[in-house]
Amino acid sequence: MARYTGPVCRLCRREQVKLFLKGEKCFVKCILEKRPVPPGPARSRRRRTKLSEYAVRLREKQKLRYMAGVLEGHFQRLVRRATRVPGQTGQALLRFLDCRLDQVVRRVGLATSPKAARQLIAHGHVSVNRRRVHSPSYEVRPGDVVGLSPSMRENAGVQLSLQMAEKRSGCPAWLAWDPKTLEAKVLRHPSREESAFPIDEHLIVEYYSKD
Repeated sequence: MARYTGPVCRLCRREQVKLFLKGEKCFVKCILEKRPVPPGPARSRRRRTKLSEYAVRLREKQKLRYMAGVLEGHFQRLVRRATRVPGQTGQALLRFLDCRLDQVVRRVGLATSPKAARQLIAHGHVSVNRRRVHSPSYEVRPGDVVGLSPSMRENAGVQLSLQMAEKRSGCPAWLAWDPKTLEAKVLRHPSREESAFPIDEHLIVEYYSKD
């Protein structure tokens, strides 16, 4: 399945919830405030009834996949991996997604959106333990140090993103951020309360348990 390249605001309308795919625009100019209806012809929207149990679980899975920017095949592999981890499968799945390099770059404030974070990494501007990493799906571990290349430290987009992050919630507690060097050290794995994804992971586990 190819990556979605259409208007991301349409995904928010489809799920009827903010997915925060456009960075700062999601806070100051959200399309749900102007068009709080699902996409599609008006006639089909009037015919829609209450979602089935399957549809509720499918939509929750899709919300998480869109927010994490993960393709279906990779998402299924993460679910299978989470089932083999001791403890709750849903929390393990969220931990894998939160520890992706693109999510860490976004959480510390180097990028305003998942797409911008993936672009920084793909262009070789992000390093882990002083080694350049080009894969947004790279999984960071406790003790890793994520940094930005010196050539991008004065970049206007990066500086604006850092200012926005400071105004919002700042760096999460499981990451130690150094604003002078623009480096973040991974102190530990994030807890469920520190996850960046406001979803019900139990519904996703139930969705895949029926396969």
